[in-house]
Amino acid sequence: MGIRTVAVHSVADADSLHVRFADEKICIGPPPARDSYLNIPVLISAAEVSGADAVHPGYGFLSENAHFAQVVQKCGFKWIGPEPQTMRLMGDKVSARAAMAKAGVPTLPGTGVIETDREADEAVERIGLPVIIKASAGGGGRGMKIVHSRDRLSAQLAAARSEAQAGFGNPAVYLERYIGRPRHVEVQVLGDGERAIALGERECSIQRRHQKMVEEAPSVALDDARRAELLRIARKATESIGYRTVGTLEFLLDEDKSFYFMEMNTRIQVEHTVTEEVFGLDLVREQIRLAAGDPLRLPADMRPRGHAIELRINAEDPVTFAPSPGRITALNLPGGLGVRVDTHVYQQYVVPSHYDSLLAKLIVHAENRPAALARTRRALAEFVVEGIKTNLDFHRRLLANADFVAGRLDTHLVERMGAP
Repeated sequence: MGIRTVAVHSVADADSLHVRFADEKICIGPPPARDSYLNIPVLISAAEVSGADAVHPGYGFLSENAHFAQVVQKCGFKWIGPEPQTMRLMGDKVSARAAMAKAGVPTLPGTGVIETDREADEAVERIGLPVIIKASAGGGGRGMKIVHSRDRLSAQLAAARSEAQAGFGNPAVYLERYIGRPRHVEVQVLGDGERAIALGERECSIQRRHQKMVEEAPSVALDDARRAELLRIARKATESIGYRTVGTLEFLLDEDKSFYFMEMNTRIQVEHTVTEEVFGLDLVREQIRLAAGDPLRLPADMRPRGHAIELRINAEDPVTFAPSPGRITALNLPGGLGVRVDTHVYQQYVVPSHYDSLLAKLIVHAENRPAALARTRRALAEFVVEGIKTNLDFHRRLLANADFVAGRLDTHLVERMGAP
């Protein structure tokens, strides 16, 4: 696009590959996130001294922080994301559920914010057991508790509130009916404030402790009719809130293929790459265009081509999943037709202990799912990381798992494989 880039980084990320390749780099502080990546005044100062026109928040830290988006705009920069009021609406899960229900999107039976144990007990009487407690401002499994017995309701509420306060600075929680073996399916949406399109769905059911490990597109769980209905509802929901930029609507799919809205991510996601591969477009480029005020130009009837799979390659023990920072002494990245690796690491790079353990994303595209699985196995055989432990062996085991290969997926498959 011919746009110069400025990479902001902490001291720990000074040698990251994206920092080396950016047109300009600015160190914003020491490794602790609160002193660097979460330090709004320092980030704004970096934008000012570099002469930047816009701020792209990535997909972590402040990427869904409405206050940061508002500060960026008030300081005269373009925010490459949705309007702050939209982020506030969809960032709070209780208000997001209400907005989606108003737009006609199916939601699980649930509650607003639960203030007292008595309210929770009355809600359980209405919803039935089991229920799941969720943090209103949360995500990633924090502040989330499954309740199978009323005897445990009060204690689990207290634990969930404590986790929510510690993780998000907000103790508010709500209740929702719990689905025992759901699939996690999400829809990629783009909007220009008036018109929206839904660019297919992604299957994200391979998770450990609510953290995604593998994503693919399209989902094998949906037939053409069910897919058309899901995408129609996602598009309508996106237009109903006047959404501008890229985003993701996340759904739970139960065993009879009914789907229910879970949450909206008001940012680009880690797994956007599988949608890029099957639709042949650059979602970040579309995100920048929309932020610049361009209207949505993509046709509404785009169809996916083939099948794509993404594996998250992490610096962690493949059995215990304990983090494994350190120096990468040898590295070989797979390549060839239909193989893409997005990474910030290289040989002799030192993986810091301060942040998420993601090292790389291995994305494979082929004409159908069996071909994509075969190509992914070949790519994994070529992927070498030495000096630290990685989850490459876990992914090799997963691709040999009969249920995964057959597409019999749900969010507990990794647990049944013996993961802690």
